[in-house]
Formats: sequence, C-alpha cells, structure tokens
Amino acid sequence: MAPASRPAGRDRLGGAVRRWPILDLPRWLLVFVLLTVAADIAAIITAALSTSIRGDDLELFAVLLACDVATVELTRRGGEPAGLIKETHAVWELPLALLLPPLFGLIAPIARIGLTQWRVRRALAYRRIFTAAALGLTYAAASVAFRAISPALTGNLFDPSPHVLTWAAAAILCGLLRSALNKLLVMTAVKGADPSFSVRAGLFTGEALFGDAAELSVGVLVAFVAIASPILALLALPCVTLLQRSQRHSQLVSDARIDGKTGLLNAVTWQREAGVEVMRASAARALEGGAVAVAMVDVDNFKRDVNDLFGHQVGDVVLAAVAGTIRGLLRDGDLCGRFGGDEFAILLPDTTAAEAEGIAQRLCSAMSQTTFPVIEHACNGESARVTVSIGVAALDARHRDLDELVAAADHALYQAKTAGRNTVRMISG
Repeated sequence: MAPASRPAGRDRLGGAVRRWPILDLPRWLLVFVLLTVAADIAAIITAALSTSIRGDDLELFAVLLACDVATVELTRRGGEPAGLIKETHAVWELPLALLLPPLFGLIAPIARIGLTQWRVRRALAYRRIFTAAALGLTYAAASVAFRAISPALTGNLFDPSPHVLTWAAAAILCGLLRSALNKLLVMTAVKGADPSFSVRAGLFTGEALFGDAAELSVGVLVAFVAIASPILALLALPCVTLLQRSQRHSQLVSDARIDGKTGLLNAVTWQREAGVEVMRASAARALEGGAVAVAMVDVDNFKRDVNDLFGHQVGDVVLAAVAGTIRGLLRDGDLCGRFGGDEFAILLPDTTAAEAEGIAQRLCSAMSQTTFPVIEHACNGESARVTVSIGVAALDARHRDLDELVAAADHALYQAKTAGRNTVRMISG
C-alpha cells in the first residue's frame, strides 16, 4: 500500500502547484516577475560578498529600519487598501540607499513588506515578493547612482554642509531615478495583469504627484539629518506617521467611491455626483439652454454567454475590460459608474441629444470590435467578442431630473434589447 500512496501525494502536490495564483498570469508577465525576483536575489548575494560592513553603518541601518517598521505598526489599524497603494516608506528607505552601501537598500524593503504581510493584510505572496524585489533593485540603483555622481558626497560620516546644494541636488536626482524605476517595474506588472488599469489616473494625478514630492522631500531631509546623528532621524517619525495616515485615509475615502471590480464610480457615488450635474444643467436650461444626457449600457447576454460558460472570475475580468473600453472613449468631464451587475451608467455633461447618440454609437461599435483574451484562452484560442446595448436620454421638457433621465434611458435600453441587441436607442423630446 505504501508505494501507491506516494504517487497520490505527488498528484496532490502537483494539483496544489497548478492552483498557485502566479500561474494564472500571462506567460510574459510570469517571466517578468520571476526575472525581477531573480535579479534581486542575485544583487543581494553580489552585494553581500563585496560589502565591508562597519559599525556606523549598522547603527544607521538599525535606526532607520526601526523607524520604517514603526511606521507600519503605527498605521496598521487603518488597514491597507486593495489595489495600487501609496506609501511613505521611501522617507526611511531612500536615506538608507543614499548613505549606506547598496546591500542595505536591497534588504530593507524585505523586512518592512514581510511585517506588512504578517501584521496588516495578507496579500498574494508573489505580489509581496515582487514588490520587495522591485523596491530593492530601485534602491540599489539609487545607491549606485549617488556614489557615481559624486563619490566624495557619500558616507554617513561626511559633513555635506560645505556642499549642501550639490549634495541635495544629487540626492533629489537619485530619488527621482528610484521613483521612476519603481513606477516602470510596478506599472509593467499592474498593466500586464489588468490592461484596463489607467496609469495616468493611478500615478499622474495632482494628488499622487504631490504625494511623491512630499515623500522625496522628507526623505532627503531625513538623510541630511541622519548624517549628523542617526538618532535625530527619530524626530521625523511623528511627521512621517501623520503623512502616512493622511495618504491612507485619502486612499480609503477614494476607494469608498470606486467599484472594486471595474475601477469606475460605484452606483451611490455616481448617482450623487450625476444628480448635482443634472441639477446644474436644469437650472442653466431655464436661463440659457443647458444640456446633459444619460446613457445606460448593458452587456448583452452576459450571464448566459460569460458567467455561466466560463465562471464568475472570467466574468469579472470581462467587466473590467468593458469598463476600460468605456473609460477610454469618454471625455474627461464625463461620469461613468457601474450601476449594478453588468449595467453601466454614463452622464454626459454639456451634451445635446445628437451628440450623446453619436458618443453611444461609437461606444457600441468599439465594444463589438474589442477582443477579450481571457475568453479566447478559455475557448482554446477561438475569437470571442462581447457586445453591448445602450439606451440614451437627454435633458428636455419631460426629463428634468436625474431619476427621470435614468428611467428614460432604461426604457431606451429595453428598446435596444428588444431590437436585437448590439445597438443604440435614443429617447429625447
């Protein structure tokens, strides 16, 4: 009986391995993640073999790493939002990269991210490992660049005051290099896993750029202070903790507005913000002819052709891709939300009935030409497409508030469905 149990055990092990989430990634992305992790491991080994560690180095590393993990502990009650997370840990880890040999910048993120996984939120292990590897490589790059720019400015015992502007400029440049490399690595992975993700919306909003600038500025100041005495860096801990909590609160507030599956506004937020816009347009119409329109978009036969055939996980990927296509065709001022299930709502400010119908027609046509790799994979490479039906209603004498516009657009959507789907119907008086 014993020999028969070993193959069964191997089968169970093989089945468990095949269920690893990392294996669900596209092949090129899987290779990219593994190469990044392998490069980080190789860099750590190389740096460890070539680094002569001094007592002063260990003291500075211990103080800054303690501040780093203390920030995790002091903010962990606020939780960790899902999705792309904005942190302030570079305030502590950038000084390590600038003032110490590259080895310390390579290993610092491992301790902090490991603590986050243990104490704050359990995320997919491969994502944590990739994040630690990407951060380590970018800190090592900043460390090497800082030494290459001006070898005389490195070392935690050096007094930079005679050359403070040169030192600060070099530190800022290396901090910008680290940030750019980190964004490149992380965004390659995020965009590869979710093609509908908007890099611009995630990284290049005014708030995100201001947060990056604050993090870099405080990080350079901490590095400068730590040269005089590592213990003085502790004075920055309350400020950094407050900055981290502020950013975390801002992100949690933002997440409360967003539908987690699609990245669009959730139904409650869409209705609130769309209602304000319709009230403004109605008031303007009474004076000078304000215009606004609502479009309701429904994925055709979504339950039958997607969820029932391929499962809800594939359905969620398709919904995210549909949302990405919609978002890519709308203007900056348009409001798009997930209204429920496979239905989306779009508010088109300052848009006449004819203009709204034209936008809906373009959206319907674009969706019918969009391919969905996740369905093609499930269909063994066969081409697969998803279509939508759209109902549109514009502000007029009969439809003067949001509820009336949504009801009219829903009626038009029903007409589009009964007309054969993959089409647009318009209601306007």
